[in-house]
Amino acid sequence: MAKPLFLVASLLVLGNVSFIHAGFPPSLIVDMVKIVLDNYCSPEKLAGLKEAIAAAGSNTAILNIPDGESLSRVLSAGLQTTINDPRLKLSYEPAFVPVVAPQMPALPPEQLVAMLQNAIKLDILEGNIGYMRIDHILGEAAADKVGPMLVDLVWNKVLPTSALIFDLRYTSSGDVTGLSYIVSYFTAAESVIHIDSVYDRPSNTTTKLMSMPTLLGERYGTTKPLIILTSKNTKGIAEDVAYCLKNLKRASIVGEKTAGGSVKIDQFRVGDTDFYVTLPTAKSINPITGSSWEQTGVTPDVKVNAEDALATAIKILELRAQVPAIIEGSAALIADNYAFEKTAADTAAKLKGLLENGEYSMVVSKSGLEEKLTADLKTLSGDKNLKTTANTPVPPPVNYTPEMFIELIKVSFQTDVFENNIGYLRFDMFGDFEEVKAIAQIIVEHVWNKVVNTDAMIVDLRNNLGGPTTAIAGFCSYFFDADKQIVLDKLTDRQSGTSTELQTLPELTGTRYGSKKSLIILTSGATAGAAEEFVFIMKRLGRAMIVGETTFGGSHPPKTFQVGDSDIFLSIPTVHSDNSMAPSWEKSGIAPHIPVAAAAALETAKGIFNKHLAGQK
Repeated sequence: MAKPLFLVASLLVLGNVSFIHAGFPPSLIVDMVKIVLDNYCSPEKLAGLKEAIAAAGSNTAILNIPDGESLSRVLSAGLQTTINDPRLKLSYEPAFVPVVAPQMPALPPEQLVAMLQNAIKLDILEGNIGYMRIDHILGEAAADKVGPMLVDLVWNKVLPTSALIFDLRYTSSGDVTGLSYIVSYFTAAESVIHIDSVYDRPSNTTTKLMSMPTLLGERYGTTKPLIILTSKNTKGIAEDVAYCLKNLKRASIVGEKTAGGSVKIDQFRVGDTDFYVTLPTAKSINPITGSSWEQTGVTPDVKVNAEDALATAIKILELRAQVPAIIEGSAALIADNYAFEKTAADTAAKLKGLLENGEYSMVVSKSGLEEKLTADLKTLSGDKNLKTTANTPVPPPVNYTPEMFIELIKVSFQTDVFENNIGYLRFDMFGDFEEVKAIAQIIVEHVWNKVVNTDAMIVDLRNNLGGPTTAIAGFCSYFFDADKQIVLDKLTDRQSGTSTELQTLPELTGTRYGSKKSLIILTSGATAGAAEEFVFIMKRLGRAMIVGETTFGGSHPPKTFQVGDSDIFLSIPTVHSDNSMAPSWEKSGIAPHIPVAAAAALETAKGIFNKHLAGQK
């Protein structure tokens, strides 16, 4: 009752104004409200209105306001606020002239042709893109009269185009019976579909608007791109056209949010007075969304100023013309290069299937294409590392001085020795073997020698995001003995079709930690790539206990591939670890021996070692 009370209050305030002569009949407010109650399109919003008006209407002093325009403004504001609908209006029109719906004039053929050519703007743009602008949507009766001419003069020129831009930026009028005609030209003839429902309040009936099984001329079809241009002036049935085709996923909307008008507005005279109530008497209910474009407007898929909408639409269509080659090129790259051969073939085939099913037909931007392609690749392959990527150039190498290397190493590594002579080593990225080899002695002196003589060690990889895997064999070798060469992993390279054994190195810089002293590795959901390869090896060989969270499920360093001549690039893992002896870490990650939250992993590891080492004393 809060909103109805607003109207009561506004009327009672007027009632406090003292006038000598009543200017308007006492029945004015009652008659006005009866019109609203009997004809407003959403009766569920009228709860409490009748009672509120009855209370206000008993105060006839409000009718002493001297001029009709002032009273109509106040009553309009009260109604709009009470019902929360700005389309409701009371007007005072002593010189009222009924609005007559325009009728198709009976013109000779040559004049009718000239009228249609002026009413409909048609052009064929570069790239065989059709452009059609209609400023008034014809209803069924008018379409029956001029339909054959429209087909000959306009539609047959549109049909051969590869894509169509339908300009509704200036369309503010139309007949709801034209909705089925327009939508049907862009849907299939084989199955009649429910396009819209229109509820008419005065008759309390709902009419289902369906697509038409037969039409004059050919259909544009369901696959050729369709873009509708809109503006804040797009109103009424034009909004319904845009809303229906958008929710049928048949058209992309480019431009401004539409006006938020109504499917039908009627005007009623209030009794024998010069007051008239204008209100929506029917409403559109979309069968897909269950809601409507009325009042709220149609939100475009791509928001741009109306004057920029055409240029934006052309760019979108140019992108869509490239999409088939981009998807097919992506599928070919994955089939030929992705590390897991069977998954590669399946993913490539399914990706092409998505293209054939029109899953990429609604792309409106390069970023949107990349986002969808990445999501599809991850879903189809089950691999979060197969995705689109930016073509970031490799930065030039930096010539570090020995002093700079020392400072860099101090920042990159963290070491400590805890109670019971427990060593702690943390680093957050693996380096390339050749780069590490060149500074190995510096790392040994400033990092490794601080922890090598401990009785047990914690290697913290909770924040290690990976990097090159070329240094993995060398790092693993420090935790095994020199007298026996051990096969750490077997790597299969899909591009070359070769397999390589990863083995411990017989010679290392500095002292080995050896195979006897206990080792715990800390992991988190962020532990990825090369760090996972290290964890995978050490867990599979039983050399370390893993404490923390399941790792990210990354991959060996992926390679970047350009898709054809486009500016789309794919990041494709091309190498995978041997999964014949243990489940692979790629895609799924590595489960710890002792699962705990990453934040608690260090204290858990220290507790394990303290208990173990204290028991040895």
